[in-house]
Amino acid sequence: MDRVADSSQIRCRAWCRVDLAGGTLDIWPLGVLHAGSRTVNLAISIPVQVSITATADRYEVVQDGTLVQASTPQELCNQSGSALVGMVCAELSLPSIRVSIESGSPRGGGLGASSALTVALLCAARKFLDTPMPGPDETARLARDIEARMMGLPTGVQDHYPALLGGALEISYQLGSDRVRKLSVNLEELGAHLLVAYTGRSHFSASNNWQIIRRRLEGDSESVELFEGISSIAARIVPALEAGDWETTGDLVGQEWRLRSRLAAGISTPTIEALLEGATKLGAWGGKACGAGGGGCVVLFCPSEKKDEIAREVERLGGEILPAHPVSEPVQVEGGR
Repeated sequence: MDRVADSSQIRCRAWCRVDLAGGTLDIWPLGVLHAGSRTVNLAISIPVQVSITATADRYEVVQDGTLVQASTPQELCNQSGSALVGMVCAELSLPSIRVSIESGSPRGGGLGASSALTVALLCAARKFLDTPMPGPDETARLARDIEARMMGLPTGVQDHYPALLGGALEISYQLGSDRVRKLSVNLEELGAHLLVAYTGRSHFSASNNWQIIRRRLEGDSESVELFEGISSIAARIVPALEAGDWETTGDLVGQEWRLRSRLAAGISTPTIEALLEGATKLGAWGGKACGAGGGGCVVLFCPSEKKDEIAREVERLGGEILPAHPVSEPVQVEGGR
């Protein structure tokens, strides 16, 4: 029986995110090792977009002007540029399709683009097959597991929820389950105080994360203390965000970074520190590297009246300001029946 309900083009858009506090605690079992742990993050207007159309007899993946062709999903899995698509095709038993991918994030930007892509692929594929769309929790867990299998390393869930739900989120790690809450935040006002800049250097999050996870699981006393501090700051940032206290929010983001940068060598870089220091000297309240650090992007909180001046200084120091503002919209899927 042909499982494809409609061969017209399916289009899906999911958002990237900036993580404000509590990242890495989303990787099991770190969150449950620290009671009350949570991650606080924010969907931003950096999209990942996927389109799917049926093909006669071959799988095709188009991204950044490069075409990969294969006869089976396994052949896609064996090529680095199409492995993620291959794994989704295999998991959902997709027939031969052409997948086109566009990402607004710099490669290795630390904005969760690969996870947003996984979410977009899964949602578009479900629509293509005309099968029921699972809830966010089930989709996030499947996306996490696909990425973990592809990389051969532990991965978390914090990147998938902003892509699925949009908005500012609190993801709490409780025994037996995670709890996701969309925070009551004035996103337009928040955006007036937010800057996101690319450092010019790509990063590979899984490598940094594995160093951090291993040290914590081995009971390294410094790691335990640092994660306790990070967990505490994440809890304190939630009421600051919901109260619209942007100065306190920025200060807490900066405090979180000072702890996080000590978790492993290579998390911070001279460029990251130069951008953060330059912005702080001009009045920024605080900032941090996004994701696992080691390059990628930084997020900054600053007074709205100083935002343009700080942006110019960040650019003078070699950063690239990205057109990022908070967004509330969830994942969008169009086309088909």
